[in-house]
Amino acid sequence: MSNIRLSCIIPSYKDPYLVRTIDSLLLNSELGDGLEIVVCLDGYWPSFELRGDPRVRYIHLGKNRGMRGAINAGVSISRGEFIMRTDEHCIFAKGYDRILTETCKDNWIVTPRRYFLDPIRWELMDIPPVDCERLVIQDCGNGVRKFAGQRWDSRAKKLIDDPIIENQAMQGSMWIVSHKWWNDVIGELKTEGYGPTYQDSVEICMKTWQSGGKLMTNKNTWYAHKHRDFPRTHNEGSPENPSKREESWAYALKVWEPYYRKVLLPKWAERFCQNGRNDHYKRS
Repeated sequence: MSNIRLSCIIPSYKDPYLVRTIDSLLLNSELGDGLEIVVCLDGYWPSFELRGDPRVRYIHLGKNRGMRGAINAGVSISRGEFIMRTDEHCIFAKGYDRILTETCKDNWIVTPRRYFLDPIRWELMDIPPVDCERLVIQDCGNGVRKFAGQRWDSRAKKLIDDPIIENQAMQGSMWIVSHKWWNDVIGELKTEGYGPTYQDSVEICMKTWQSGGKLMTNKNTWYAHKHRDFPRTHNEGSPENPSKREESWAYALKVWEPYYRKVLLPKWAERFCQNGRNDHYKRS
């Protein structure tokens, strides 16, 4: 039986911050040999030297599969009791892995408090963190709509003293889930309809809610994700495998909008709106 507690999956496509992200994961881990990092090189060979450490495993995908396919490939060889997915341009708080695995319940998806990273200085930006997000359907103009997370600071303020809270949306750049929940409920990230890149957080959250699970934010730890002002790599896809983001947005709405409107919104109207404090969690 594997003694791996947490498998951290990193889908990687030509990002110059990959090694720095790996270093942050290793430096701030408190699981020792209970951590493994699985880096999925998505159809490319890096021009820089990779980090050599027994806790880091590299797999090379012979051709570009996109972010969804790279995550699936990493999960398929992971050995941890829990799975963590992170982008390759993030930094992490000390003990992130111990704290998240100690508090993640069997039917939860958990994301930490999210800060914003200046990747040039490799430090936190002076912007308040994100604790609460509501799931909305955003009008992008020209008839284009999409599921999106909307910052929910009023609820964050009401729940400021609660270390673990229920949420409606997450960015998707870092989350943790039990391996069993992934196998039994998520299965894999689909590429048919969704395309190779977008709406992965919507898919895993919707599947979790349908199965009676919850999306939680654990404020006992944090990570910082590269701010949107800096250039992207993977999310734009590759020349041979473009992201097709508008098609992905439309497909996610086709699959999940009826469930969102008929089931989730009525349920959330009661759960989230009664004094702003219904169904929240305190550490025992």
